[in-house]
Amino acid sequence: MPYAEAVALQEALVDTRRRGEAPDTLLLLEHPPVITLGRSAHRGNVLADDVRLEELGIEIHESGRGGDVTYHGPGQLVGYPILALVEGRRDAHAYLRDLEEALILTAADFGVRGRRIPGLTGVWVGDRKLAAIGVRIGAGWITSHGFALNVAGDLSGFETIVPCGLEGRRVTSLAETTGGRPAIPAVAAAAAARVAQVLGYSAVSSRSRSERLAIPEGDKLSS
Repeated sequence: MPYAEAVALQEALVDTRRRGEAPDTLLLLEHPPVITLGRSAHRGNVLADDVRLEELGIEIHESGRGGDVTYHGPGQLVGYPILALVEGRRDAHAYLRDLEEALILTAADFGVRGRRIPGLTGVWVGDRKLAAIGVRIGAGWITSHGFALNVAGDLSGFETIVPCGLEGRRVTSLAETTGGRPAIPAVAAAAAARVAQVLGYSAVSSRSRSERLAIPEGDKLSS
């Protein structure tokens, strides 16, 4: 899904969630090559000029999420949780740690030992970044944006940026770490289950963008 389309979809879901007309939802998708600039982004962390980005077929977009610069592309699982955080969970830092925990568990499902690095948001394998996290929490404690987990894609797109503004830090993927090639649908299923587990939901799958989602009883996460 193109990045601009995904942003528009998130905005629509945030609006319907705020009005109580949709359940909490986790969007799981891949983007065509795109660089996004978070609210704390420094344009100097984009290393390629506009001509080079056009040659490479990489779009660039400003984003309403937190964080600096990141890259998305095929083979990377992107997750956008649209959640109404309830009393007791209205803590932005705790929410970031929850997403990290879900991704650490997801990586473990594929034999990869992810970890946190104190002071740095995301999930790491050694000193290489496996997953980036950048969220937005709006009025009514409704979340959007989310995480990007490198599964099996071409990592060369990251050479056009300073990932998350961290000089000297490289990225990795599940495929690079394991020597295999995990399938995106399998990783998406694992990620949905782990996000639901960590946040205390049960997950209900919906594969159609146009499918109408009724608000379920109790706490459920539609993915």
